[in-house]
Amino acid sequence: MNARRFSLPATRRSITHKFVVGGHEGYLTVGMHPDGAPGEIFIKIAKDGSTLSGMCQAFCRAFSLSLQYGLTVEESVSRFKNMRFEPMGATSNPEIPEAASIVDYVARFLELHFVSRPKAKLALAEAFA
Repeated sequence: MNARRFSLPATRRSITHKFVVGGHEGYLTVGMHPDGAPGEIFIKIAKDGSTLSGMCQAFCRAFSLSLQYGLTVEESVSRFKNMRFEPMGATSNPEIPEAASIVDYVARFLELHFVSRPKAKLALAEAFA
């Protein structure tokens, strides 16, 4: 079996989203392919150097590689949505008022903007063209 990786170009469009989950502030950056589909994610947590920050970086690397090797956003989201662990709780996003974890929050954000609303995906891609 030969897996093919679809890496993003050196210069790519992206969106950055500020969030709070259970009192923990962070920034989610989604790097996009030229067609507007996500190809990588990064999370920057305010508590740099913490175990939480390290686990977020590991999750981002795994999620990004899964997308680049062909797992769809829908399939990726289904595997990470509803994962429950601390920090959890209220969020700063009215579209996602509660999250079971930061991983759950990221999966729900990606679902909202890249799965459930195809027109939103196109609007994001056009806004950053």
